[in-house]
Amino acid sequence: MIVKFAVNGRQHEADVEPRMLLVDLLRELGYLGVHKGCDDGKCGAFTVALDDRAVKSCIVLAVQAEGSRILTVEGLARNGELHPLQKAFAENFAVQCGYCTPGTLMNTYDLLSKTDDIDVESARKAITGNLCRCTGYVNIVKAILAAADAKKRGEWRKVEA
Repeated sequence: MIVKFAVNGRQHEADVEPRMLLVDLLRELGYLGVHKGCDDGKCGAFTVALDDRAVKSCIVLAVQAEGSRILTVEGLARNGELHPLQKAFAENFAVQCGYCTPGTLMNTYDLLSKTDDIDVESARKAITGNLCRCTGYVNIVKAILAAADAKKRGEWRKVEA
């Protein structure tokens, strides 16, 4: 089945099997920031924005992406410059091994795209679907709050997928 969609603003057309998962298609296309973790939607490492909504690409069929706009972690940076969210994660040491980071960034991007009224509780809630084995989440929450502050200062930019 032929599926047409955009990833990070770039148009794609792919011939996919009906049961192919979106995570597998994205990785085949070279979007390796979409990590494969548990394959059943529990770890969050494979989170992407599908039509401006965070989804777990391991439980979405590739055919469901027909006509959609997909944003992956690779699409957050523009012209070699990190997105303010990515900068906040780096500056707050919210990255250890990095395996969970792309999915955590995408869930946080989804949250901050919808609101800038963020507190510790809403930051924690936003990443409940992202399992991190390294950090204990303290610095991740700090980074989310720092990104929210950057948004309030006008440093945030919406990324068009």
